[in-house]
Amino acid sequence: MAGFFSLLRRLYLTAYNFTLLVGWFQVLYIVLRTLKESGHENIYRAAEKPLLFAQTAAVLEILHGLVGLVRSPVTATLPQIGSRLFLVWGILWSFPETRTHVLVTSLLISWSITEASFFIIRYFFFGLKEAFGYTPSWLLWLRYSTFLVLYPTGISSEVGLIYIALPFIKASEKYCLRMPNKWNFSFDYFYAAIVVLGIYVPGSSPHLYSYMLAQRKKALSKSKKE
Repeated sequence: MAGFFSLLRRLYLTAYNFTLLVGWFQVLYIVLRTLKESGHENIYRAAEKPLLFAQTAAVLEILHGLVGLVRSPVTATLPQIGSRLFLVWGILWSFPETRTHVLVTSLLISWSITEASFFIIRYFFFGLKEAFGYTPSWLLWLRYSTFLVLYPTGISSEVGLIYIALPFIKASEKYCLRMPNKWNFSFDYFYAAIVVLGIYVPGSSPHLYSYMLAQRKKALSKSKKE
């Protein structure tokens, strides 16, 4: 029975990861094609559907960690997925004025290359390990080094887009709840976005980057010893 569930787990995770791989490849292809043909102003409109699908489906990564399907700690996964969902739905989807900014281009290129290369390198990495019992040192280095450039560009684009959206959030009063109301509660999305921005830089960025650096150091050190 344990073997059956192990097989089921592998099949599910393979299907899930392959689906996201296709989704992010589609985003990257659309972004590069649109950038060449019509400029950065049209990138979001062209890539919106696969972007929303691929990033929203990543919510399952949190569930996978909670139920033990993967070993990734939820404390590392939750901030990354949560911040990206906020960008995709809470900023880009909610405020069309931000969609034509050049930072959308750097954001989607960073995200799509990061995600697509992660899945490709990971499966190539584990495929060689399963088949031959080892992996080339260059592939190991590549698996744990692509984030060094792509993560900072992605984070800076995310922070920039939140900041750019602030005037539009304030002017529209979208998602705001004013007093009086039956719940006797008020909510201002503008100030909530400022709080998110304030937490974003000192909280999400150093925490996740430090975690990935620690993982990189651990993996590369282990490889040298072997």
